[in-house]
Amino acid sequence: MTKRPLIVGARDSKLSLLQAQTALDRIAAQTGITSELRPFSSPGDRDQTTDLRQTPGNFFTQDLDEALLAGTIDCAIHSAKDLPPEGLPATLDWFWLPWREDPRDALVLREGVTEPQRIGISSGRRETWAATHFPKAERLTLRGAIPARLQQLDDGKYDAIVIAAAALHRLNQAHRIHSYIPLTELTPPPGQGYLAITFRRDDVRLRTLRNLYLKSVRFAGAGVGDGELCTLAALREIKAADCIIYDALMDASLLNEAGEPDKPVEKIYVGKRSGQHALKQEAITALIGEHVRRGQRVLRLKGGDPGLFGRLTEETDALAADGIPFRVFPGVSALNTATTATGMLLTRRGEARGFQVATPRSTGKAMPQVWFMALSMATELAKDYPPETPYAIVYDAGTPAQSIVRGTAGELAQHATLSIERPGLLLFGDFTTREFPLNGAFAGRKIWITGSESVAQKARLAVTDHGGIPVVQSLIQFEPCATVKIRPSKAYNLLVVTSATAAQYLFKQMTSPIQFIPKKIAVTGPATAKALQWLNTDIVQPERHFTAKGLLAALPEDLSGMKILRIRSEEAGTSLAEALKQRGAKVKDLPIYRTLSCPTETPPPHDAVFLASSSAAKAWLASATDHTKEVIAMGEPTAAILRKAGIEPAVVAPVQTVEEALFAYAVRCTHV
Repeated sequence: MTKRPLIVGARDSKLSLLQAQTALDRIAAQTGITSELRPFSSPGDRDQTTDLRQTPGNFFTQDLDEALLAGTIDCAIHSAKDLPPEGLPATLDWFWLPWREDPRDALVLREGVTEPQRIGISSGRRETWAATHFPKAERLTLRGAIPARLQQLDDGKYDAIVIAAAALHRLNQAHRIHSYIPLTELTPPPGQGYLAITFRRDDVRLRTLRNLYLKSVRFAGAGVGDGELCTLAALREIKAADCIIYDALMDASLLNEAGEPDKPVEKIYVGKRSGQHALKQEAITALIGEHVRRGQRVLRLKGGDPGLFGRLTEETDALAADGIPFRVFPGVSALNTATTATGMLLTRRGEARGFQVATPRSTGKAMPQVWFMALSMATELAKDYPPETPYAIVYDAGTPAQSIVRGTAGELAQHATLSIERPGLLLFGDFTTREFPLNGAFAGRKIWITGSESVAQKARLAVTDHGGIPVVQSLIQFEPCATVKIRPSKAYNLLVVTSATAAQYLFKQMTSPIQFIPKKIAVTGPATAKALQWLNTDIVQPERHFTAKGLLAALPEDLSGMKILRIRSEEAGTSLAEALKQRGAKVKDLPIYRTLSCPTETPPPHDAVFLASSSAAKAWLASATDHTKEVIAMGEPTAAILRKAGIEPAVVAPVQTVEEALFAYAVRCTHV
């Protein structure tokens, strides 16, 4: 059945309606959701005289909030910076869409003006900037929609105005910009350039749509004492995070691993010491919710293990109540370092068969019990507990094959048909009835990632972003097959690199100095461009279709006089080189690595498989696995291999990137 269109509200200004419709068109293209856009007024539109620095927080959202609460509309689209800082009514929720326009502010001058004497400003931060850079100029209040502000400038009310660059770009008025103000001079509010959607908190359809664009919150333990006690999983999440909300870590140097030069990471300290709290627990929980709704990949980094006396439940319960996905990674606790590392062992054969751990600070009195190496004696152990006591057996803990069996002690005592071949922990107590909810588009689905290491890194993050469990077992590997020689005498004008792996082998195999690399490089997509960006050369790449065909479309039709070196895998073939020759170029077509197929006889437990290349598809088809599982194909070449074998992929990525392929599958899983 076709679902009814979403009824969407937006302010009735030209900018608001334009940016809202653009966003809705993009959502429709990605998800199939249709919508009807309805214009609404707001106090900020009706009142054109009050200085914005003296207006209430909901000055631009009040009427849309009221329409949502009345059920007149399903959701509303706003400029994210217009959302009230004090928050929305309790029954409304929100999130940012992931597409951001230029966040900078811009200076717009009236024609003929070089030294402005009257500057229109609409916020305290812009006034501070104007006072610093134009101290002799008069600073005047600026109001009205963007076209009205530009008209006031042209009419001579101001000599210059400061305005968001994003607004001018969306209205095709970027030519009016005299100069962009660097972010180092004028820091914009976090939401500038973003759009936000507000909706009723209990609307399941909007929650589902929201979760397509949010990334799962990560909870991880950083270990204690030495940074080397941080797990590889936690370190990976530190490196990938957009925002790290961290406790009083014993080794704060771990934070140095966060981010990249072109990707700053927001780091927020919320640590607690005895009697000294940077923030109260309620504020920390709210902070996590705020940043995940902005579309950031949030890492809540705790000392030790996040589940031991770390107030994990307060933070995860709040996310669970709103249906926001999260993933918890265990860590090395102070319990381990204080005992195992010192010789004060908690268990010794013939001496101590167990131990108790507690804190006097908790009001709870339950003492969960965990039995190691006990499955062969489970029936006898169960008789020591009241029959109604819940139990759980966790098999293969922490592996893709992990499974949990639950019941009561009475049931266990009467019929213990247990698998004693698999490792398992036996647990007794009410705590065994609880488990984290499976939220997000993938809702705990296990996605088998079959590709190379570079693909696996991105896919692991994307699967976790959507609430899935990544299962990495590669079906391909690479080996070199040629040495790259780039000599000055060859004078290549263009280097063509069609995969990130080719870029890696280029530098591994080079025998000539790096300065001989051509000043212009053509690539098929952003992953390859990123692998080469440190060369500081001009990089040409397709805008959308990240294939050889897309690359040809990005290059000139006439390549006469060009000398091109094309680097590729053996499997890629010569068709791209031949197409470049047909445009008049002289082309050296050089395979520098080959792909080896590694089919498996023992596939990992999985619900779906992600195939990022034709080579991976061939290896998967040759593997002893269930070929009826859903397949995610990254691009048409991979899909063609599958179809030839009579298998139709569940999804084929419209844009050939890891993230887009897994997003397409997330849409399929949600049925929004």
